[in-house]
Amino acid sequence: MKKDFNKGVLLTSLGSFWWGFIGVIYFKSISFIGHIELVVHRCLWTAVMLILTSTFFLKWNIFFKVCSNIKKLLALFFSGLLIFINWAIWIYAVATDRIIDASFGYFIMPIISVMLGYIFFRENLNKKRIISIILVFISILILIFFNLKSLPWVGLIVALSWAFYNLVRKKINVDTDTGLLIESLYILPFALVAFYLISENNFNDFSFLNPGLSLFIILAGPMTVIPLFLYVRGVELIGLGPTGMIFYITPTLQFILGYFYYNELFSLIKFVSFIIIWIAVIIYLKDLYETN
Repeated sequence: MKKDFNKGVLLTSLGSFWWGFIGVIYFKSISFIGHIELVVHRCLWTAVMLILTSTFFLKWNIFFKVCSNIKKLLALFFSGLLIFINWAIWIYAVATDRIIDASFGYFIMPIISVMLGYIFFRENLNKKRIISIILVFISILILIFFNLKSLPWVGLIVALSWAFYNLVRKKINVDTDTGLLIESLYILPFALVAFYLISENNFNDFSFLNPGLSLFIILAGPMTVIPLFLYVRGVELIGLGPTGMIFYITPTLQFILGYFYYNELFSLIKFVSFIIIWIAVIIYLKDLYETN
């Protein structure tokens, strides 16, 4: 039992580290091709990799079983739209020097999920979690009231799209990678059309004439799927509570990279709002620790 717990902590930590550090470094380094083409390739090669992994792990029977359920297919269409929005906005944030704003979204996402859990599943809200939710709203209101231009709308969209994505997936309870494959297949036709239009207008950087760059672009698929597998396997081994605490490795590393390595601007108003967010996070994590 302890061995499984330690393995779960390791896998979740690796997944969170990958999202917060390796993923940022990779997508930032490849962002010169333009965030639109990068989003297209992320969708395209994620679908390809999931097809390969589903074949390798013999999961096609699970895939076809899910496809026979119209209700689940419809829900996965909407969750696919949400994950596409999340991917697109996050890549936009990385490409336009808004990594700190994206980290804001991942800091508040678990707390927003707590609120959605109460609204849609009637999950219990204790005093500490209510305080965390209130502090999140206060931090957002401060940004709106003092400087609308500094409102991290990128972070808000990242947080809301990911929180509602988790909500939809929780409602339908589908195998994680199989669900992601179906979501990717919904997105794939649009990605292929976009790729065709980009190529026809000679805006593409992906080319067989430049195999090194093309292979580097193809890595967008593994860069998306691998940390997800690591994190989800960790959740299976140790549960949502501990993984919820470990997840904060991701936005912490994103913030550190954005501020110290990429020298992104960080205004005083944002600093004050982030302090409030960090207080909310500390209260939330303390509650998770005490209840698990």
